Amino acid sequence: MSERKETVGVIGVGWVGLVTAACFAELGHPVIARDILQEKVDSLSRGEVSIHEPGLEDLLRRNAERITFTTDMNELLAGARLLFVCVDTPPTYSGDADLSRVRAVVQELPEDGDHVLIMKSTVPAGTGQSIRRDMPNLSYVSCPEFLKEGTAVQDFMNPDRVVIGADPGDEESADAVAGLYEPLGGQILRTDVASAEMIKLASNAFLATKISFINEIANVCEEVGADVGQVAQGMGLDGRIGTAFLRAGIGYGGSCFPKDVSALKMLAGNTGYHFQLLTSVIEVNELQKRRVVGKLEKHLGSLIGKRVALLGLAFKADTDDMREASSLVLAARLQGEGAEVAGYDPVAAERAAGMLASVEMTTSAMEALEGADAAVLVTEWREFAELDWAAAAERMARPLIIDGRNFLDPEVLQAAGFEYEGIGRAISAPRPAPAP
Repeated sequence: MSERKETVGVIGVGWVGLVTAACFAELGHPVIARDILQEKVDSLSRGEVSIHEPGLEDLLRRNAERITFTTDMNELLAGARLLFVCVDTPPTYSGDADLSRVRAVVQELPEDGDHVLIMKSTVPAGTGQSIRRDMPNLSYVSCPEFLKEGTAVQDFMNPDRVVIGADPGDEESADAVAGLYEPLGGQILRTDVASAEMIKLASNAFLATKISFINEIANVCEEVGADVGQVAQGMGLDGRIGTAFLRAGIGYGGSCFPKDVSALKMLAGNTGYHFQLLTSVIEVNELQKRRVVGKLEKHLGSLIGKRVALLGLAFKADTDDMREASSLVLAARLQGEGAEVAGYDPVAAERAAGMLASVEMTTSAMEALEGADAAVLVTEWREFAELDWAAAAERMARPLIIDGRNFLDPEVLQAAGFEYEGIGRAISAPRPAPAP
C-alpha cells in the first residue's frame, strides 16, 4: 500500500488557487481549499466551475474525492500543515499591490509552529520580511506562481522551474515545499524570501518588455516597409533572444503583466529609484491599443456612424478573463469617435457584457460582422482562423479587417475580398508559425 501523501491547504480559490488545488490533488494529495465566499464554496462543492481554463474542470471532477472546499479556517488549520496563500493582490489607485487580502489571511493564522505559510500570491519584495517582523514565530516560504492563463494546468504539471524562498531558520519548511514539487521534475531554485518575491515581478516585467519592444519594432516596420513577422523570426533565432513573446499585436493584458509591471515600477519608485524602462513599457502598451483606431480612420475616414465588429473580447484565447483586455480600451475609443461597436467572444461574452454595457453583444462572429464597415481581430481564437471569410465578406458593408494579433492569413482574407491590415507586417506577408 502506498504511503498517504500530506494534506495540502489552499487559501483562496480563484484562478491560481483552484489550479493549485486541482493539480496537487492530481498528484495524490488530499486538499482542503478555503475561501471566504460561501456561494463560491457551495458551487465548487457541487462540481460547478465558473473559470474557463482548459483541463481544469476535468481535473477537479477526477479528483473530487480528494478536495474539500470550506469557508471554515479552523477546519483548514486542523487538517493541513502546509498552507498555500492564493488570494488576489490587485493594484491600488497608486499602482502599488493591494495586500489587504494577504494581511487578512495572516491575521487568522496562529504562531504555533505547526503551520507553514506558503505565499503563492504575487507580492512586492519585502512582504515576507514585513510579515515575519509582525509574526516572528510564523514559518514563511515564498513560492511564486508562473502559470499562464490558457495553459495553467500544463504549466503547473510541467514547470520550467519552482522557486522556493526561505530565510535562515526555515530550511525545514522549504524542504517540505520542495518535496511537494519534486515529482514534477522541474528545476527547484532555492533563494531567500526577498529574492523569490523579486523573481516573479522581474520575470513578468521582462516578458512585458519583450512584448512592448516588438510592438515598437512593428510600428517602425510599418514606416520603412519591413515585416515584423520576418524580423521577429530573425531575432528569435539568436539563442540569446529566443522566439517567445515576440509576437507583435495590440498589447498585453490580463491579470498579471499590467499589475506586476506597475507594482515593480511603484516598488522601485517607493525606494526613490525611477524605473524609466518600465515607464516606457507601460506607455507603449497603452498606445498600441489605440493605434488600431488610427488604422481604421486611415481606411474609413470619420468613424461617426460606422459599425465596427470586435472579434474576441477576452485578453487572450483559451480564457474568459477580461481583466485589462484590449477590447475594453478599443470599444471605449471607438465609441468615443462615434462608432457603433458589436462584439463577439466564444467564451468571455457573459463576463464582457457586464463591462461593455453599450456594446452590442452577438452570439456568433457572423452576427457581429453583419453590416459592419470593418472588423478588428482582438483575440486569437482558433475559430476565427477557420471562419468562412468569403461568406463574412458578403455580410459586411465593407470587408475591411484589422488583424490585431497577426493571426490570420492575409492571402486567404484577400482572396475572400477583404482589405487586410495587420500590425507591422507587409500585407502580402505569410502567416507566422504558431508561438512555441
